[in-house]
Amino acid sequence: MTSTRQDAWTQDEDLLLAEVVLRHIREGGTQLGAFEEVGRTLSRTAAACGFRWNSYVRKQYKSGIELAKKQRKELKKQNNGEQLQEKQAPETTEITTSQSSELHLRDVIRFLEEYEKTEKELQSVVQENQSLNNQISKLQEQVKALKAENNTLENNIQLIEEDYKALIEIMERARKMVVLQEDERSKKVKFQMDRNGNLERVEK
Repeated sequence: MTSTRQDAWTQDEDLLLAEVVLRHIREGGTQLGAFEEVGRTLSRTAAACGFRWNSYVRKQYKSGIELAKKQRKELKKQNNGEQLQEKQAPETTEITTSQSSELHLRDVIRFLEEYEKTEKELQSVVQENQSLNNQISKLQEQVKALKAENNTLENNIQLIEEDYKALIEIMERARKMVVLQEDERSKKVKFQMDRNGNLERVEK
């Protein structure tokens, strides 16, 4: 029975790490700050969170990182235009933005996960279709080769039949020649009685 390491990361922990890091990227924070926040939540060190992010989780959310960077630029432009309003009510705005960011990031992450799943399924279908096309091509080549072989055999059979007919004709002509020769020979020979009363053959 395989034992699970106590420090192994679960899928929920990976998701939390991704959400926090993407939120920090989107809000202009640092990855170190994100690692420290996740570390406090999961009772892990920031270094452990950073290692997990760089070695595994980051690769799963490349599209999410690019999207978070774009959102950070958009938020920066929006914040510059609403700077006066933020000064009048900084606490309320910060709380609302943080909550909406977390909800929005969860939706984005779920969308990306579904997109990656769909993309993998599509790739699997494409590969299966390519494999079937290759099999069809091979079968078509085999059918073509069998047809060529069948044509060759039919031609060989025709040649054998023609040779057989020619051989029969030769044998028939030879038989007739032998019969004619025997007839000619019999016509040239006659028998007569000798002095002792015996028959002897006399050439004509």
